[in-house]
Amino acid sequence: MSATATVISPSNDIWGGGVEPLNASYGKLMMWFFLVSDAFTFSALLITYGLIRYSFPGYQGEVENFVFSVAHWPIPEKVFTHFPFLHGIELPLAFVGLMTFILIMSSVTMVLAVEAGHRNDKFAVQKWMLWTILGGVCFLGSQAWEWSIFIEGIDGWHANLKDNPYGPPAFADLFFFVTGFHGTHVLSGVVLNILIYYNTVMGVYERRGHYEMVEKVGLYWHFVDLVWVFVFTFFYLV
Repeated sequence: MSATATVISPSNDIWGGGVEPLNASYGKLMMWFFLVSDAFTFSALLITYGLIRYSFPGYQGEVENFVFSVAHWPIPEKVFTHFPFLHGIELPLAFVGLMTFILIMSSVTMVLAVEAGHRNDKFAVQKWMLWTILGGVCFLGSQAWEWSIFIEGIDGWHANLKDNPYGPPAFADLFFFVTGFHGTHVLSGVVLNILIYYNTVMGVYERRGHYEMVEKVGLYWHFVDLVWVFVFTFFYLV
């Protein structure tokens, strides 16, 4: 009596075996694992903001007559009204809208860089990566300017993690922490993009025969942009 061994063909296995299960390399899988874990962190922060935000009573009067007080959560369109070089003119949420546009456009240029990498077009990758870096730097500079205006406060009273002329102290605490945490991610992304740009110029990926690193860093950059959409919604629109 002989035993017959059953051999399962790799082609019938759902994972397919090898070093690229589901046609995703190890590097891409690890990037996805990191992004999922980071998404949980941002989710916790935004949920915390939402819970604290709605623990305060909403303002029931007309927005035009709104007065800042510790009893009510501030209305974003009454806080973020400044625009560079237009002092004295109130433009509610116009500047943060510009910041959002810049970041979204940098995500578009990153898509174009990844597409150029698939075509092994070295010079196109360089061009679009440079535009992506420029977009990230502009966003960070804009965020720094917004912070400086927010810190200056109103009527000579400066906003910080202890005092807040706009309303409950928790508003400034959460604003500085969450936007700063996101800004740190953008800064990290800019540094990574600069490294990718440098390696592209030096022909590192051309010698490897592929530009997968551009795609992996692109995943991170798109994640940062997507998170900003939620931060923008929570802090500036709700």
